[in-house]
Amino acid sequence: QVPLVESGGGLVQPGGSLRLSCAASGSIFSINTMGWYCQAPGKQRELVAAIASGSIDYANSVKGRFTISRDGAENTVYLQMNSLKPEDTAVYYCYGLVVLTTTLKLYESWGQGTQVTVSS
Repeated sequence: QVPLVESGGGLVQPGGSLRLSCAASGSIFSINTMGWYCQAPGKQRELVAAIASGSIDYANSVKGRFTISRDGAENTVYLQMNSLKPEDTAVYYCYGLVVLTTTLKLYESWGQGTQVTVSS
């Protein structure tokens, strides 16, 4: 019900940086939470970072290296990833909890995923 369009993945050397973006579109009344999950081959999808009203959460493995931010006017969330490590390699998925104008109900949405590869 709420398309989430991601961009910004790619190949980067260890120690490099990438910035992911995710834009929500549609008849959005409000956004409760937006965030990023990642899934490496053979592993479960896990939280990287999430931002909600008044709170931000990070996985311990990315604290101090990744920064999540949100542009409320544009319904967009960003993930600035610095000091990237090979173990950060994964597909990164945008996540959103969104209230639609048409129903005033809360819906969970996922993006299609963007590949991040950290390798020399």
